[in-house]
Amino acid sequence: MERTSSPSSGRPGVLRRSPSPARWRRLFRGGALAGTAALLLSGLAVGTAQAADVNNAQNAGFESGLAGWTCTNGTTVGSPTHGGAAALKGSPTASDTGQCAQTVKVKPDSTYTLSAWVQGSYVYLGASGTGTTDVSTWTPGSSGWSQLTTTFKTGASTSSVQVYLHGWYGQAAYLADDVSVFGPDGGGGGGTTPSVPGAPGGLAAGAASATSIPLSWNPVSNATSYNVYRDGTKVQSVTGASATVTGLTAATTYSFQVTAVNAAGESPKSAAVSATTTSGGGNPPGGGGNVPKHAVTGYWQNFDNGAAVQTIAQVPSQYDIIAVSFADATSTPGAVSFTLDSAGLKGYTVDQFKADIRAKQAAGKKVIISVGGQNGTVSVTNSASATNFANSLYSLMQTYGFDGVDIDLENGVNATYMSQALRALSAKAGSSLVITMAPQTIDMQSTSAEYFKTALNIKDILTVVNMQYYNSGSMLGCDGKVYSQGSVDFLTALACIQLEGGLAPSQVGLGVPASTRGAGSGYVSPAIVNNALDCLSKGTGCGSFKPSRTYPDLRGAMTWSTNWDATAGNAWSNAVGPHVHAMP
Repeated sequence: MERTSSPSSGRPGVLRRSPSPARWRRLFRGGALAGTAALLLSGLAVGTAQAADVNNAQNAGFESGLAGWTCTNGTTVGSPTHGGAAALKGSPTASDTGQCAQTVKVKPDSTYTLSAWVQGSYVYLGASGTGTTDVSTWTPGSSGWSQLTTTFKTGASTSSVQVYLHGWYGQAAYLADDVSVFGPDGGGGGGTTPSVPGAPGGLAAGAASATSIPLSWNPVSNATSYNVYRDGTKVQSVTGASATVTGLTAATTYSFQVTAVNAAGESPKSAAVSATTTSGGGNPPGGGGNVPKHAVTGYWQNFDNGAAVQTIAQVPSQYDIIAVSFADATSTPGAVSFTLDSAGLKGYTVDQFKADIRAKQAAGKKVIISVGGQNGTVSVTNSASATNFANSLYSLMQTYGFDGVDIDLENGVNATYMSQALRALSAKAGSSLVITMAPQTIDMQSTSAEYFKTALNIKDILTVVNMQYYNSGSMLGCDGKVYSQGSVDFLTALACIQLEGGLAPSQVGLGVPASTRGAGSGYVSPAIVNNALDCLSKGTGCGSFKPSRTYPDLRGAMTWSTNWDATAGNAWSNAVGPHVHAMP
């Protein structure tokens, strides 16, 4: 959350631990990253493979060391590899991204599919000198092998392009293997036309919920994607060797199969595996006690940054969850504290604050303490700090009467220890504990990202994730296309990633600014917020993106902040609140 009065900043959305989309554009030039937006906003379509198409990359699997590649800080390793006996290891430094590049011969006016298998955090794949639009794609992180794929079209006189892989400044080493520049033979390639992949093996089902079943299988070396079938019907297409099938019925047995796909075709189906959803008891997953089925969350500012100063009592009744901003780090690792800014809040006393919290709770509202914000640097990176985090939060709950906690740590989270801390807090507070999260868009682009992993780790006690759909620039949607913030498509296509990535619809909310002054960018009118809610829950009001199914249990919406809302005459809550509460 934003603590300054600068309208250009708003509620935090600037990625502090890694490059934000805006920073990519500032720092990279020429053959380096131009951003995923350049890739997909170019409108290039994946070309259909022809009989003469080949892999034009030389030494694509690094079996001949770095022959054909030019690297700044690269070497080859014998393990782990994706295929064969070698893989690339790039080692970024504080001043170097660890880039490895190759000049690949291509045919003019032709479409190519560029792909590579990668492992590690912030790994980038791209092509420059295409003669049209240079492209790139990336992954925020993966502990196992995952495939990056994009396409580009060459210009009328282009005979070669530069393809490259790199990590990010100061990040850990990355791995890459089995690079492919698949398309018409440019005359210098070292690959061959791919064959249809074999059927995936090792298909297994994980721990089911009442509405979802996670699946995993063994990767197929020449596959570019996988299709998931439920009872014989295709329900998903994914690039990695795992998927979570959602939207299922409680206490029901399903049969699943998976196929592997590449440019040559689709494999036979894998052996089937059956799994049964839990009974569910008719209640939505997660914690939070009696939080309404459809809820509005608002952040309340414990500081004066130019927005209207409020007491808790003055927060409109349309808000079901009020997140008090913020708890701050102490000198004890992992521990947090909270001090009411009575002076900044025009003499608002602690006793009045506590009384107002009790009155809101008596009216059926939840009041929670938010940890972090843009300037928050709480660090939970080991068991001791996880214990300190849980103990200090529980102490604040007892002191002020808070119903739970909001995690808004924009300096990053460690999924292992944050999950441990929140489970420890849950054990102390019980099933009525409200846990919300406010990650940035980049934190929820992949289930391998630490924020997303944390949410999935605590899914049984998590109330809602209200991702910040602002201050982020263009981002990928669940259909692989890039969408610009400030549109209904940006809200729906990015929410789809969470909805299809394992979170229950009741655990997904849309986080937006209450006014143009509430964020540096990404403001949308309440009408667009309501259209997005309708699109996701009912299939109406959509833009160009329309989800493959509806999510009637979608939790609702969040805003930064109740104070900026009040500054604008409560226009946001007066429009969005009744709409959320009228959802089916």
